[in-house]
Amino acid sequence: ILDLGTGGGFPGIPLAILFPETNFTLIDGTRKKIRVVEEVSQALGLGNVDARHQRVEDMKGKQFDFVVTRAVATLDKLVPWSMRLIRDEQRHLQPNGLIALKGGNLRQEIKALGRKAYTETYPISDFFSDEYFEEKYVVYVQY
Repeated sequence: ILDLGTGGGFPGIPLAILFPETNFTLIDGTRKKIRVVEEVSQALGLGNVDARHQRVEDMKGKQFDFVVTRAVATLDKLVPWSMRLIRDEQRHLQPNGLIALKGGNLRQEIKALGRKAYTETYPISDFFSDEYFEEKYVVYVQY
């Protein structure tokens, strides 16, 4: 799994804790943020985290089952960045794709992807009643 624009390690580090058998590559264009991710991963003993100071546009030669992201860009930018890194071979019940934590009204972002994109949107408010989560969604995109 690739965590694109991980920042301080979210969502990659919590996912790596929950799924120790899965390898996670966490990338960010800011070196200082990656240093924090490395320190946290080391302190937690996470052997399944590979933190890299790298921009997604420069990533070559590696393929992932899923790309996860939070607060990085609009979907019409995230899809081309991530889809070239998603492997064709399916190894899971959920087909490979992009999983993004997004906020606000997503209607225009999803519409901008066009008909080629298959999307599913999961409101976080279905699981958490706090007002903060009213306009937060997990968006799955397969292209």
